[in-house]
Order: sequence, then C-alpha cells, then structure tokens
Amino acid sequence: MNSAVVPHDDWDKHWDEYADTAATNPAQRFRRRLILDLLQLEGKPGRLLDIGCGQGDLIADLHKAYPNVELCGTDYSQWGVDIAAKKVPSARFFSRDLLQDGEPQEGLAGWATHAACSEVLEHVDDPETLMRNAAAYLAPGCRVVVTVPGGPMSAFDRHIGHRRHFSPDDLGTVLTSAGYELEKATGAGFPQFNLYRLLVIQRGKKLVRDVSSTNTGASSAAARVTMAAFRGLFALGTVQSRWGWQTVAVARMPGARNP
Repeated sequence: MNSAVVPHDDWDKHWDEYADTAATNPAQRFRRRLILDLLQLEGKPGRLLDIGCGQGDLIADLHKAYPNVELCGTDYSQWGVDIAAKKVPSARFFSRDLLQDGEPQEGLAGWATHAACSEVLEHVDDPETLMRNAAAYLAPGCRVVVTVPGGPMSAFDRHIGHRRHFSPDDLGTVLTSAGYELEKATGAGFPQFNLYRLLVIQRGKKLVRDVSSTNTGASSAAARVTMAAFRGLFALGTVQSRWGWQTVAVARMPGARNP
C-alpha cells in the first residue's frame, strides 16, 4: 500500500453526485440489515453513535426499527451531516475530523451504549487513530459494529477514495490496536455479495458514470435494473462466513458490559 498521506476525500462532492444511488444501493441495504442484526438493540434502551454517518441512511433505518433509542451521528463532511439531519430531525449530528485529537462535544463524552462505523475506515490512512478518537464518545462496555469492504478493489472504489480493503484479521488488528476488545471479525454475504462486487469490478470506470446523479441516460437505467435484480439476491440473508467480501467485526469498549 502507498504509505503517502492522501488528502481528505471530497465528500461534499461525493454526496452531491451519489447520494441517491447510495440510498437505494442493494449492497448498502444488505449492510445496514447486517449491522442492525449485530447491534442487538431489540427491546433495549440505548444511545447509539454512528461514526462516519454520511448522509444518515443507517440512522434513518435505526430510527424506524428502534424509535426509543437515542441517536447521534458524526461525519467529516458537513454536507453529509446536513442531509442526515433532515432525514432524522430527532437525532443529534455534528461534523468532526476524528483523525485529529480533540475533546468530545458537550454531553457526549462516554455517551454511547452502542456504536456503528460502516464503510469508513477504508477511506482513511490511519484507521486506528480514527477508532481511538471515537472511543472518547463510547461508554464502558459499549457494543461496536464495524464494516469495511473486503476482496479486490474496483475502479469505482478508487474513484471515491478507498485506501485499502480489509480481511477479517486486518480489521480485528485495527480494533484491538485502538484499544477495543474484539468479539469476532468475519466476512459476510457469500456468495451474493461477492457476485455483486465482481460485477462492480468488471464494470470498471464506467460505473462512475452509471451511478452519477448527473447521468440520466441508458447506462443509468441499466444500473437501476441491475440493482433491482440484486435486491432479490441480497434478500436471501446476511450469512457470516470468512468467504464473504463484506468484512464485519463486533467489539466492545473495555469495562462493565451493558445489559
């Protein structure tokens, strides 16, 4: 991997161009369902922090599933935070660069009983620092679910700033090095997620045009048809297996466990 530090991705521009596609992408829906299953919030009071909340699709799903859970999201992109706040007005959102040291916002130190960090760490050069700084917002025993891409990288991945993809062992090492207690790290989505990723890789640079909000032509229509077909495949379930190219981990903050 190139060790040179790469400037922050232009996420304001990315959310402007790809927000609609991200919201309806069947792989994103698959991922959000996996996270909801692993958070184990059913029937529990809780306070959840979405680390790298983007445009708020995960928080919106969480709000629908668990309306009594307090929700908070943070992201480097103010644009993404502004979109998210419109989707879930009852949640709290703030913009912060977690690669830089700093104190938590007022009232949020050790706040979260649960946390999610979905498809964020592949975008940064120092994922351990990001997770270490995020820990200041998490209560002792906080349950944390992290997802990152595994498998080969596509041209679209590089276009939106992926630095690397992770094996389960890679992700586990990041979390333990950042001070978390690892419960498990595995793959998920075999074989349907892998098939989806192979299609993305095969499409190459053309996918950038296919999913852009500025493209209203035949290629955009074809992308929508393909995504609709994969929704059926992803409905088959979120099987966890080291063969799956969706990498996911469950960890906890050290200390007393939440009930």
